[in-house]
Amino acid sequence: MQPPIDHMEWLCSTPSMNLEDPALRLRVQSLTQLKTTRRAKVLAVYAYVKRLKLRMRVIRRHRTASEVLRAGGGDATEKATLFVAMLRLLGVPARMRFVNLRAGMVPGIDVSLWRPERPVVEAWTGERWAATDTYIFDPDQMAAARQRLRDKGLDHRHGIHMRGAITWDGLGDAYVSGPAPEHDPTVAAPVERGGARAAAHDRASA
Repeated sequence: MQPPIDHMEWLCSTPSMNLEDPALRLRVQSLTQLKTTRRAKVLAVYAYVKRLKLRMRVIRRHRTASEVLRAGGGDATEKATLFVAMLRLLGVPARMRFVNLRAGMVPGIDVSLWRPERPVVEAWTGERWAATDTYIFDPDQMAAARQRLRDKGLDHRHGIHMRGAITWDGLGDAYVSGPAPEHDPTVAAPVERGGARAAAHDRASA
């Protein structure tokens, strides 16, 4: 299905999403070559990125998609960069936006979050933009975070809700914190899509 003309910019290569990288293209091909539907291909790259370890580090710059691939993991923004790049290589328009988390909701996961923000990836399904942040945490991290919530008798913390999504179906929205950012008590303020922070990762160079 050909995406609408106004979505074509979300298929472009960028300095951080270097779609010409041979290793990146080969990885996407190997993940999806036996998948027969667009959704199955989307979910194959989603599952791959989700399995990568969330690794926070003191950084001067975020790594490119191909660098994240070679490193086998990265921080939340780096995993988002790889996910969006892989979706674009499938011909699926994809973009990211950032939401600011309330400071008290961040501590407690088994990695240190240096910035209280979270990248949300949005993919064009053919009918709508479907958003998710469930790719950030691998299954073991999600299980550990939820167990800590149970142990403390809490519904939500760490930007995660007991009734939040664990996985994404490739069709609708799915957030680890439960509701969409606009209605999420753990979010201080959504950052506008296409703002300077998102544009640095999403958009092609002029």
